[in-house]
Amino acid sequence: MKIGIYGGTFNPPHIGHRNSAERAVSVLNLDKLLIIPAKIPPHKRLAENSASPDDRFEMTKLAMKGVNKAQVSDIEYKRDGNSYTVDTVCQIRGMYPSAKLYLLMGTDMIMGFERWRDFHVIMKECTICAFARHNGESRDIEAKLKELETDYGCKTKIVPTDIVDISSSEERELLSQRKGREYLTDDVYSFIIARRLYDSKPDFYWLREKAYSMLKPKRIPHVRGCEKEAVCLAVRWGESVDNAREAAILHDCTKKENLDEQLRLCKKFGYMPDEDERKSPNLLHSKTGALTAKYIFGCCDAVVSAIMWHTTGRANMTLLEKIIYLADFMEPTRSFDGLAEVRKLAYENLDLAVERAFSLSLEDVENRGITPHKTTVEALRSIRETIGD
Repeated sequence: MKIGIYGGTFNPPHIGHRNSAERAVSVLNLDKLLIIPAKIPPHKRLAENSASPDDRFEMTKLAMKGVNKAQVSDIEYKRDGNSYTVDTVCQIRGMYPSAKLYLLMGTDMIMGFERWRDFHVIMKECTICAFARHNGESRDIEAKLKELETDYGCKTKIVPTDIVDISSSEERELLSQRKGREYLTDDVYSFIIARRLYDSKPDFYWLREKAYSMLKPKRIPHVRGCEKEAVCLAVRWGESVDNAREAAILHDCTKKENLDEQLRLCKKFGYMPDEDERKSPNLLHSKTGALTAKYIFGCCDAVVSAIMWHTTGRANMTLLEKIIYLADFMEPTRSFDGLAEVRKLAYENLDLAVERAFSLSLEDVENRGITPHKTTVEALRSIRETIGD
């Protein structure tokens, strides 16, 4: 039996790691590839904004899903103290006494291999295999492996891999700039964004793709218009454009769900709807949309709150809440009496625009014979007090 051992911090695991795993299985004709996230790597200090061992382990499982013969192992994850490779190799040898073991590593690791704890033991138990990405690197690795063979009688192999010109540290930096999605599987990227690991911010193209897939097609022009209007209002009134964009893109993400599904989402996210909300998916969608934004897309509290109140408004609204309420109310696809006045006021006096929008909304509800939601009534009173002050 031929078993590969592929360890690392996987902080985060990117497509280069996945490609390397696939190549190792193919080139070495492995029966099993054990992919082993290090809990506490002994040879390098993790960056300050690193993911936790739990998160790195889960991301590695997501990244390697579907790789033939691969199995993400918790050997080091469950072990206390530093994750020394010699301990891992000896443990695997005990599990598979007659197996041929192949230890896989990248350029940096192979160059410093002789500084590893009990590296002689590792060489005795394993064939040392190095990933090589291009010609110059291959020559350096070949020379190093030849040195190990000559000096220690070590068995070695090179595993050629496809070029993926990214390191985990570079990927972490890109994630904080709304970049780097192309170097991750969608499952890993979604996991990172949901938890906002590495100070990550979602790529807006990805966020739109996800949000639009949750909508009925006829709703998409409204959401596009809301985003455009929210950005313009944010620029005009000095609010975070990024927050306005996130809130606008996601504000209707659960709009198409029926009442039963809305109530299921409330239960899932631990939200207790009031009596009116329990009867109205239109009221509930702002709440379930906000909670989806929080738990699925990792949005900050300001964005979550703006989505939460974009339908009814509330007393003492924040600037972002006012902007998203108005953007939803007056985006370009909307057309009804009184809207031109709101659009004009929105760029002249934001509070007056909000007051006028509340008034029009309440008039419309009352004209349809519906009792206005108490939150909107309170919101109108609050904004009038603000204007009066």
